Amino acid sequence: MRGRSDGGQKKRLIASLCVVAIFLCFLYVYYGSSNHGAAALEYGSRSLRKLGSSYLGGDDDTDGKPYESSTKFGLDEGEEDIVPKTFPVCDDRHSELIPCLDRHLIYQMRLKLDLSVMEHYERHCPPPERRYNCLIPPPPGYKIPIKWPQSRDEVWKANIPHTHLAHEKSDQNWMVVKGEKIVFPGGGTHFHYGADKYIASIANMLNFSHNNLNNEGRIRTVLDVGCGVASFGAYLLSSDIIAMSLAPNDVHQNQIQFALERGIPAYLGVLGTKRLPYPSRSFELAHCSRCRIDWLQRDGILLLELDRLLRPGGYFAYSSPEAYAQDEEDLRIWREMSALVGRMCWRIAAKRNQTVIWQKPLTNDCYMEREPGTKPPLCRSDDDPDAVWGVAMEACITPYSDHHHKAKGSGLAPWPARLTSPPPRLADFGYSSEMFEKDTETWRHLVESYWNLLSPRIEADTVRNLMDMKANLGSFGAALKSKNVWVMNVVPEDGPNTLKVIYDRGLIGTTHDWCEAFSTYPRTYDLLHAWTVFSDIEKKGCSGEDLLLEMDRILRPNGFVIIRDKQRVINFIKKYLSVLHWEAVATADSGADSDNEGDVVFIVQKKLW
Repeated sequence: MRGRSDGGQKKRLIASLCVVAIFLCFLYVYYGSSNHGAAALEYGSRSLRKLGSSYLGGDDDTDGKPYESSTKFGLDEGEEDIVPKTFPVCDDRHSELIPCLDRHLIYQMRLKLDLSVMEHYERHCPPPERRYNCLIPPPPGYKIPIKWPQSRDEVWKANIPHTHLAHEKSDQNWMVVKGEKIVFPGGGTHFHYGADKYIASIANMLNFSHNNLNNEGRIRTVLDVGCGVASFGAYLLSSDIIAMSLAPNDVHQNQIQFALERGIPAYLGVLGTKRLPYPSRSFELAHCSRCRIDWLQRDGILLLELDRLLRPGGYFAYSSPEAYAQDEEDLRIWREMSALVGRMCWRIAAKRNQTVIWQKPLTNDCYMEREPGTKPPLCRSDDDPDAVWGVAMEACITPYSDHHHKAKGSGLAPWPARLTSPPPRLADFGYSSEMFEKDTETWRHLVESYWNLLSPRIEADTVRNLMDMKANLGSFGAALKSKNVWVMNVVPEDGPNTLKVIYDRGLIGTTHDWCEAFSTYPRTYDLLHAWTVFSDIEKKGCSGEDLLLEMDRILRPNGFVIIRDKQRVINFIKKYLSVLHWEAVATADSGADSDNEGDVVFIVQKKLW
């Protein structure tokens, strides 16, 4: 009996050891090893090692010293050039990571945010010790996106495997699941029967000819607040109107991802506490259709932000129950909202059924005629209405400068002439009309040379969503007018604020700091143009590796990057091609047209992996 008992104990011991061994193997496989790149790293892990301003896990060969990448792209004599053999791959739960709009970061850092004013939907970027340094994988079954214009109406379900909006908004025709695709019938919360009919009705309310909202080219740039899946903006494009479709990463968290997958201009943002990243007088029309925004909060500060963004004589089209409902609460909101916009000197341009359209004044005359002490007050004379990056909103009215007051309007040519006509705000930067015209012509030649280099790899519908990471006057985007693309023109937050010139040309864009992650989902752009962007962040002491990882995050598989920079920057980038799964496409001199002699053009393509 004792022998059998000892044998049983041995068997139990062996079984226990096997279970422990299997468990340890499971942990090893799940969390990864240095040889296989590791899975995604959790924020705050104590085992992270530094890589630039990012972090890697696993063993290293630096004799216990933390591995730091230089922020310089050229090496001094005696320095050792260290390039990682691989970047780890984030695990699948991070396939839609937006680093500066990450709710997990907010929870883990215990940020004290005021939810009532939407601070939790604003940008909160991770500090260096909490950044990811992994490559964002596509979701299982990912396919190369459907091409424009077909993509306006349908996308692959595998690319954005979220169907809750289709069920939640099934009665409003936002989107419908059909087999392997998600179809967009063109409906919205307020326009169940199609955005095209709704847009025509707004034009009809304003007595525009042929019910065309572009009003013979006078309305070109539109801000759609709380845009849903951006069907309003999608159906404006056929009228030569481009909308910045804006929505937060909220309970409808994938709406902007759907918009960009469809090939529609869109941006993740919220009317919260900070100014939107657009200069004053950027839009001819703002639109809100059942956007569920409390416009009366904080002395009307959100309506005043729209006022800052609207051009002289600009419109705000508002479709909401407050505009027509007769219950006590809706009537109260309507009375208070009408009183507020009246004190802001807006007038009702049209009101029909469930929609009201207000118009902003052309001059300062109404502001000057208000009773002393009227609220909202005029903004201080030292307030810069074009300063937007991280700047708090203020509950005040932005008056026009003396020049714009006398001009009684924006002074812009109708579209498409305004694209190549020197805009009045050029003078703010000391630029002459001749300098503007030369810049336009220079970039026309440069873009033509880019397309010649790309020609073996692209056709007319290969690219749709483009980003110019340092747009200057927007001439890169202007040169692409004849192509079926749109361009997100990005102006660095610490340089000349030329974004207002870009909007005055009838293009769209945003302000950004490339030391941080951009406010977009992964895999949303087909082509990135980086003109001296790496050299610029080097001067700020930021990591080139971080920027490469961020560009990879927002670039679609099979997408392209055009880098125009110094040779040492190109050499730096070439060392990372294999670890990023990028492939060199072409290299060329900058050409005689370039103002930056010594620049090199380097084009790469991201592989589908």
